[in-house]
Amino acid sequence: MTAFELVHVALAANGGSPYAVPLESPDHDPVDLPEGAVLSVTLVFRVMEDLDGLTFEENRRYDGGVVTTRSALGGFRAGGPYELVLPAERLPVGHGSLGTYEVTGRFVDGDGREHARELHRFRIVPQTNKV
Repeated sequence: MTAFELVHVALAANGGSPYAVPLESPDHDPVDLPEGAVLSVTLVFRVMEDLDGLTFEENRRYDGGVVTTRSALGGFRAGGPYELVLPAERLPVGHGSLGTYEVTGRFVDGDGREHARELHRFRIVPQTNKV
């Protein structure tokens, strides 16, 4: 039995309605997001055993570069579902930022054990297009 279950991931741009990101999508179809949007990510998960030092790590790949961010989530008792909203982030602006990004999210505990991994693709489009 696994100690962790990712239940739901949602994106909300500019305070708008959340968009549910399909989990385990075999096609990894990109989600269009407007350049410069302020993006919030909501994570919903359950834990089947107490976990200490849980961290969400995000690797963003674009045009040969990789940017990694880590968000310390803390310790969780067995149960849930737990819902966490990550700090809002402004997407890049400008012609050079447009295109498709591959994003891998991982949940890792304080002992370095990976509990879940998701891969998604996002396409930053000109501001005239809406989410």
